[in-house]
Formats: sequence, structure tokens, C-alpha cells
Amino acid sequence: MIPIKLLEKNVKDCTLCSEHLPLGARPIIQIDTRSKILIAGQAPGKKVHETGIPFNDASGDRLREWLGVSKDAFYDSEQFAILPIGFCYPGKGKSGDLPPPPLCADTWRKQLLSKFENIEFTIILGQHAIAWHLQSKASVTELAKKWQYLFKSNQIVLPHPSPRNNIWLKKNNWFENDVVPNLQNRIKAIITHSSSS
Repeated sequence: MIPIKLLEKNVKDCTLCSEHLPLGARPIIQIDTRSKILIAGQAPGKKVHETGIPFNDASGDRLREWLGVSKDAFYDSEQFAILPIGFCYPGKGKSGDLPPPPLCADTWRKQLLSKFENIEFTIILGQHAIAWHLQSKASVTELAKKWQYLFKSNQIVLPHPSPRNNIWLKKNNWFENDVVPNLQNRIKAIITHSSSS
């Protein structure tokens, strides 16, 4: 059994997809065996690639707002594990970033997820994460509306917090009115419980 620190080093040294990546390989994850909340996103954007810090962009600002947490709390790996489907910036496509290369998840994801001992809640962002975690082809909208049902299994589907989704948010104001306050309460309860125990 590979210790998590060695596994993390192996991931960060990975260059399996580098020839297909416009800026080369720079795997970006945040993990700890004690993490309570798993954020399963798509893949790092260009700004995140440049800084090496997950969600260090406008998407991250919005996500932290939805979760109701500070940057300090968000980047505390004992609270949040950040494990996208693809660990490197995949490059630009016609309508946003390209999809994450499947080789990344195929190679690393099960090994990494097996190291988590205390995950209490999983946040699933976007279609590729939905396909991997829920084995579903349902739309983000359809699954986001089922948040109460998903809460029962300690998970939630969110639209990607990218500014590209501003139109979706305007059309679906139930999300910020109903889902976000309940999500914030759930996150607060997990963080408060873990810091008091």
C-alpha cells in the first residue's frame, strides 16, 4: 500500500499526458487522509496552471462564496480535498476549456480516493465529474435540482462556478435562493463539528 504522501508525489511528477497538453504537465490537487469534504471538479484552468493553486481564479471565488468559506478554510487540506477529473490544464476549446483527458482519472483516481478515511460530503462540479462519480448522463441542471435527494447520500451536484455560467444562474435563480443556503449550512456543520472534535 503506497503512503498518501508518496502517491501525491507520484501524481505531481506525472507526465503521462504532457504531449497532449498545450502548457505541459502540472498536476494540481489538494489531498489529506483526514479531508472531510471532497471537491470533484473538471480540470484546472489556465490561471490555476500558472499559479499551481487549485481554484485560484474567478471560479474559485464564486465556489468559496457558494460554500460560505474563507480562503484559509478552503485551502485547509484537513477540511477540503480538491481532486478534479483531470489534474492538468487541458487547453482551450471552441466553448471553454477542453475536456480532461481520461487517462488521468483512469490512472490515479481510484488510488487517491482509497486514501481518504473521513470524507463526509462530496461536491460534484460539471458533466465529467458527474459521469465519473454518479455514472450518470443526466444534465447538471437536472441533478442540481435533486439536491435534497443527493444530500441524503452526502453529495451534491453544482454547476461549474465559472463566469461562463452567469446566464445559467440568471435562468435558474432557485439555485442561489434554495440550494446555496442549504449547502452553506451543511458545509458549516461539517467544519464546525470537525474543529470541535
